[in-house]
Amino acid sequence: MSCIEESTIQPTHDALRIAAPAGVNPPVLLLATGAGMAAASLYYSQPMLAMLGGDLQATDQSVGLVPTLTQLGYALGLLLMAPLGDRWDRRRIIVTKAVVLSAALLLAGVAPSVGLLLAASLLLGLAATLAQDIVPAAATLAPAEQRGRMVGTVMTGLLLGILLSRVVSGVVAEQFGWRAMFMAASAGIALLAAALWRGLPRFTPTTQLSYGALMGSLVLLTARHPALRRAALAQGLLSMGFSAFWSTLAVMLHGAPFNLGPAAAGAFGLAGAAGALAAPLAGRIADRRGPQLVTRLGAGLAVISFAAMALSPLFPAQGRLWLLLGSAVGFDLGIQAALIAHQTIIYSLDPEARGRLNAVLMTTMFIGMALGAALGSQALGLFGWMGVTVLATATAATALVVRLWPGARKA
Repeated sequence: MSCIEESTIQPTHDALRIAAPAGVNPPVLLLATGAGMAAASLYYSQPMLAMLGGDLQATDQSVGLVPTLTQLGYALGLLLMAPLGDRWDRRRIIVTKAVVLSAALLLAGVAPSVGLLLAASLLLGLAATLAQDIVPAAATLAPAEQRGRMVGTVMTGLLLGILLSRVVSGVVAEQFGWRAMFMAASAGIALLAAALWRGLPRFTPTTQLSYGALMGSLVLLTARHPALRRAALAQGLLSMGFSAFWSTLAVMLHGAPFNLGPAAAGAFGLAGAAGALAAPLAGRIADRRGPQLVTRLGAGLAVISFAAMALSPLFPAQGRLWLLLGSAVGFDLGIQAALIAHQTIIYSLDPEARGRLNAVLMTTMFIGMALGAALGSQALGLFGWMGVTVLATATAATALVVRLWPGARKA
């Protein structure tokens, strides 16, 4: 296989500036902002589900497909397109996806029916994978001894985008309607596309494999690296619980005894922001103490936080809200710390295949999210909030078992 070192980048001024180890330079902030805005697009709909369902006269089951198809589109996009960053200029791929994402958000904003909204949601998920082209770009530009910190910095932007997206969409939807949120997001991504085109260096491909061989190599890489399989499985399980919580929260809060609107549901994103802010710390611990330790600590914290929600019936309505807020802080922190550590693990396996390694990890993660959204809505309908709690706790506990299984200390 003919390969070029992935760290080889055309020696533009911007490229040298990004690669410099001293501090966080403006292009790195651009990477973090781009990752955050792209990832945020996946979650704008969640606090607005009850509102848009009423506006489009859609059933709860149909509305529940909006986050499911968005996550499924993201998983498919990661699988089918994320490996392209190893074969073609990553900057061109990032900018093209940004343009498509802007169009998908605009389509969602003008959708006259739930059917068109579902189609836009699938396209939105496919294009939002530009966030996962940005993360390996940051890993490529970082010195090996600072890779955890650099990835953590960019992931802070990505995770803040995910978590604060719910706050923003909840407030905007309540004040101006759900369509305004999608249209504003479309305009923002269009501006981002221009900034990324001007601010990013060109990346030299690391392989000349054909697309078919590139996709086939995903299977080979997965078979070759037990650490990749373990990381993907554990993060996928954690993501199931994460998605089950966030995709059902707005519907649960909309009913008795809370009777709260989309702004209240979105405000829970502020609680989860603590997890995003902890991402650089997780990266530093992974650099110093080893990422395996961080994965176990993160999964353990998620188990405790999800299980704590089982105490909800013991509290009055206001106490339940505080319990939910505390749980959101805990499991977000744990799951995001585990993700940073898992990325640190896989990026060290094969520097020439970081895009494909990331594709395997993130595809599995978002398959877990799609399953979590689907199973979470079913659990809520059949068993109430306790069903969601049991589902999330069980998936996180299984992820912890995966990380504690013999052999996990080295993978």
